[in-house]
Amino acid sequence: MASLFRQIRPLCRSLCRNIHAAPNSTSSALDLIRSQPSQYVVASVVGRKYLLAPRDVLTIPRLRDVKVGDVLTLDEIHELGSREYTLRGNPTISPSAVRVEATVLEHTKGAMEFIYKKKRRKGYQKTKKHKQTYTRLRIGDIDIPSVQ
Repeated sequence: MASLFRQIRPLCRSLCRNIHAAPNSTSSALDLIRSQPSQYVVASVVGRKYLLAPRDVLTIPRLRDVKVGDVLTLDEIHELGSREYTLRGNPTISPSAVRVEATVLEHTKGAMEFIYKKKRRKGYQKTKKHKQTYTRLRIGDIDIPSVQ
């Protein structure tokens, strides 16, 4: 049994390499990702990276200069992928190559936060309360145009 496995193992390795061969250009990689049923992107929004898929709802710190219903274009895309293929850190992933739009759903506030301050043996006690403000975004479709 062990000798049979030793004979088959090199064959399996060569087949696996041929099945998952890396594409030789960015346009062929984009075609492979486009052919998959679902895609995702890793994009920076307000200085933080988020893993985003179409129709996700993203809660970020408040954006003051946008109104409900505005459409934002995410331009800092670090990674583009699908279930089987990923394209990372390539300078050709740019706003002209991949287009992701986010629609502002609402401006909301988080839960009430209590900050309790006290100094021992002095009788000093103080409670501060506040609610953090957030903006909620709905991620639209990931548009990967065909590159010729």
